[in-house]
Amino acid sequence: MIDHTHDPAACAWVASANEAQADFPIQNLPYGLFRRAGHNESWRVGVAIGDQILDLRLAASAGRWETPVEVSLQDLANGDLNAFMARPRAAQRALRHALFAALVEGSPQQKALSACLVAQSAVEMAVPCRIGDYTDFYTGIHHAVAVGKLFRPDNPLLPNYKWVPIGYHGRASSIGVSGQQVRRPWGQLKSPDADAPVFAPCKRLDYELELALFVGAGNALGEPVAMAQAEAHMFGMCLLNDWSARDLQAWEYQPLGPFLAKSFASTISPWIVTLDALAPFRCAFERPEGDPQPLPYLDSAQNRSHGAMDIELEVWLQTAAMREQGQAAVRVSRSNFRHAYWTLAQMLSHHASNGCNLQPGDLMGTGTLSGPNADEAGSLLELSAGSKQALKLPNGETRIFLQDGDTVTLRAAAERAGARRIGFGDCAATVVAAAVGQA
Repeated sequence: MIDHTHDPAACAWVASANEAQADFPIQNLPYGLFRRAGHNESWRVGVAIGDQILDLRLAASAGRWETPVEVSLQDLANGDLNAFMARPRAAQRALRHALFAALVEGSPQQKALSACLVAQSAVEMAVPCRIGDYTDFYTGIHHAVAVGKLFRPDNPLLPNYKWVPIGYHGRASSIGVSGQQVRRPWGQLKSPDADAPVFAPCKRLDYELELALFVGAGNALGEPVAMAQAEAHMFGMCLLNDWSARDLQAWEYQPLGPFLAKSFASTISPWIVTLDALAPFRCAFERPEGDPQPLPYLDSAQNRSHGAMDIELEVWLQTAAMREQGQAAVRVSRSNFRHAYWTLAQMLSHHASNGCNLQPGDLMGTGTLSGPNADEAGSLLELSAGSKQALKLPNGETRIFLQDGDTVTLRAAAERAGARRIGFGDCAATVVAAAVGQA
């Protein structure tokens, strides 16, 4: 899984990609969908390199590519990332190698491809591909325990949690991209001492720190995906903020689970970081001593040896008052994907285990990725201990839940000695007031 494209000494001829803390060095090469701001042009697929984007529509014709690579590039030149995601992993890896060779320092392609670059600061980004379906899992056991304790102090985890990857089907149409505004939703709210619910704007709006997996090649209806083949169906990852209206959720979730408390908005980061780029950050999947081992259909030697990933995660918050006073966002928590109770392969294989047909571009959220310590909480519900303890910000403000004007930014990066840092880019969105006139 590790090859020359992971060489930490490799440098790009795009100077900004060589900075130590760059999210997008030549070892990354994530895919996104963009267009030049202020231009009436079609959306196009690009690859992030430093603070630039290689426009693959232009690069397909300007560069010199071997025939198999030209075939893959044609999908991307047409703006169809889904078609490329459906290709075999070998074809995707071949294009990665070709792009690496074209962008590496000293490449003979530099002169031709320099004209195909556009600054990231000069574009607007879109959701990177067609997301046909969206499923959100619940793999963060520390989040599950913390939330469970709020409602079931003596038995926070339900009996099935350690046996089955829990998930629910979300709403693909309301997934937006970093930089969006998220409108505070209306819904039914019911206080414990009230006789009846009221219809009003959400008062307990929260964020959730998650990663998400984009499905690559799909499977036919009725044909499960075994753990041994799961990797072949995985394309790449992004950050995901699965916004939650906690008060709507408390009233509606029984007996069928999340509905309007989740479907009003989800925000993803605009770049898909491929599984190949993350290969150096794989680590062993291990269960705590005494916990049940996965059932055979969710187990494999490959998953045990390197099914987990070491990805650092952060949540940053900037209030409207901070913005007005010129104060930067502050980090309110950090965590790591290592803490997930289930791996990406287990999520995908379980999803297809009943014959469900996954399709290229389908999105699978990990669920909130909290860590074992209080400052590693992936939501305000946890940071505020169920609204009992307000989060104190450096400017004197406090938060139990989000207020209008708050900007939440999720960040992630994979870092390890002997490997180049791989970033995901920001996943940011700002809360705005609820629509008027619905009561």
